[in-house]
Amino acid sequence: MSRKIIIGSRESRLAVIQTEMVKTYIETHCPDIQADVLTMKTTGDVILDRTLDQVGGKGLFVKELDKALMEKRSDLSVHSLKDMPMEVSEKLPLVAFSKREDPRDVLVLPEGVTELKFDKPIGCSSKRRILQLQELYPQATFSTVRGNVLTRLRKLDEGNFSALILAAAGLKRLGLEERISRFLEPEEMIPAAGQGILGIQGRAGEDYRFLRTYDDPEARACALCERAFVRILDGGCSSPVAAHARVQNGQILLLGLYYNEEDGGYLKGSLTGPADQAESLGEKLALQLKAEYGRSKKA
Repeated sequence: MSRKIIIGSRESRLAVIQTEMVKTYIETHCPDIQADVLTMKTTGDVILDRTLDQVGGKGLFVKELDKALMEKRSDLSVHSLKDMPMEVSEKLPLVAFSKREDPRDVLVLPEGVTELKFDKPIGCSSKRRILQLQELYPQATFSTVRGNVLTRLRKLDEGNFSALILAAAGLKRLGLEERISRFLEPEEMIPAAGQGILGIQGRAGEDYRFLRTYDDPEARACALCERAFVRILDGGCSSPVAAHARVQNGQILLLGLYYNEEDGGYLKGSLTGPADQAESLGEKLALQLKAEYGRSKKA
């Protein structure tokens, strides 16, 4: 007997593409399941005249999807993991993580431009990105840009900015990889926790065994490690706290950025440990960097 499930998604083109990827996987690997997509506009998609930290943070992108799950109008939600709050309700657990797409941030220049100029601001609303970009491009200025990827690219090409900083994963999934002018390696710009990974959220008590083969163990380890690091430092929507993990030969290497809200200073560091201890490794590096920063201020 066939089973029908409803997958909740934001309305943007990128969100729908990502949700369709999950839908295709389910229907290909579980022929007895029919999946339909329910799209909705989230508060974060509607309020575009202010930065996220001014209007309530990353939770604005999930609130409506969470409500649909709780009301049983949907059975799953597909999220860009980097847009999810670090604290997730036990009633709506993360049940699977996709294989990771390219986690890097990228520089995007206007159509036809081959060299970054500093006569106009770089379009960027993320404190995490701006903090690290100031190291790379000390002469740059920055201006807020909101809206989906296609809206941002249009604003760039209309001459509003000298460049944009975007996530490589989104551009690649949209088939716009040719717009990438420069990849920013994690060592020069640590990405947001979960960047490049899709988080599949479900409802407690439901059977999600059909996602067992979709769930990627390496991405799960990296996601848990990065999110633990940010959670310990209470890296909310307005905080530039950043974390990026990669797994090699059963070991996980974590890069982290600690930010001090009081004085605006920050510290980067790294730690390696067993991949099966991902969360504790994230917590350990967070506490280490916080303590190290505190000691440096007293010295």
